[in-house]
Amino acid sequence: MPTPKVAVDLRALVPAPTGIGVYTRSLLLALAARQGMRYVGMAHRSPREAGELEAAGIGIERQEAALGVLWQQLRLPRRLAQGDVDLFWSPLITLPLRCPVPAVATVHDLTALLFPEAHTLKVRWSLLPFLRPSFERARRLVTISAATARDLAFHFPQCAEKVRVVYPGIDPEFRPGTPEEIAATRRELAAPDGYLLYAGTLEPRKNVGALLDAWELLRAEDVQAPPLVLAGPYGWGSERLARRIADLEAEGLRALGRIDRPRLVRIFQAASVFIYPSLYEGFGFPAAEALACGVPVVASDTSSLPEVVGDAGLLVDPGDAGALAARIQALLANPAWAADLAARGIERAARFRWDRAAEEMEEVFFEAMA
Repeated sequence: MPTPKVAVDLRALVPAPTGIGVYTRSLLLALAARQGMRYVGMAHRSPREAGELEAAGIGIERQEAALGVLWQQLRLPRRLAQGDVDLFWSPLITLPLRCPVPAVATVHDLTALLFPEAHTLKVRWSLLPFLRPSFERARRLVTISAATARDLAFHFPQCAEKVRVVYPGIDPEFRPGTPEEIAATRRELAAPDGYLLYAGTLEPRKNVGALLDAWELLRAEDVQAPPLVLAGPYGWGSERLARRIADLEAEGLRALGRIDRPRLVRIFQAASVFIYPSLYEGFGFPAAEALACGVPVVASDTSSLPEVVGDAGLLVDPGDAGALAARIQALLANPAWAADLAARGIERAARFRWDRAAEEMEEVFFEAMA
């Protein structure tokens, strides 16, 4: 029996790095390492990771198009119809309306449907019209958390039977730092005694405003409260948030903007507490990465975050800034408790492995082709 050939939508690897881009790269490399199938990545422009993917035995094809959605709907179906592909996998939620081969789509979350105001008009235009037909056309739908699987089954009950949960992995560079590494990063940030950290896009859906409220409450109680570090770019609809962050920089807040991955890992490792008050997450990679770095986590008690954090972190109502401040203060005041959570976090994060995700994903691919 010939080895099946899977075409993969690589558009998430074309723009600046995103969570879906990290997911696509890491899972595709783990899939290729299994050598159970052949993979060819396709996109409308050359992906950033082309050299690394080709070295892993993954083919790369480019069909030029001005916009990714135009490529997906017009050029990709003609390429898939050539007869040399057994399955198409889209890590980007949607499929071509005319898909001539069996298809699997990964549904990271339903924010385009549930929080349309959190997305640009371009994103809404390229996603919303294609959700229902994509979900109905797919042979299998993969979600990265049970919470997203429930959302998908609720809003698209006709698709519930073909949903499979495959938890993603955490890249191995996210590990606890050595005392020397932690001290060096804290010196770099002028926070020798540690700092509070948020990592992710700075936008309303991530509820960063509530984190700023909580930090100001901490500062009002104790002017020596740790500084707050924000690592990540501004997102859609964040103009008012950006002004507030600029005003707070004089109080000790540090907004680092988009930073490269090696530095991001170091900043995770050196944090005293990681806070993730997001209103909705399909998985919540930053919270999982903080767990892997041995940093105690305070996260929202909504969507997927409780199943990711489990008993290795503290959960709080994202609408209650006072409760968020109290959770943070409790960890700062009790180092033994924080250390216990950090140890549990490392153990919990070890459950999220790319090799396991690849094995389960390959099973889904075979199901879809059967």
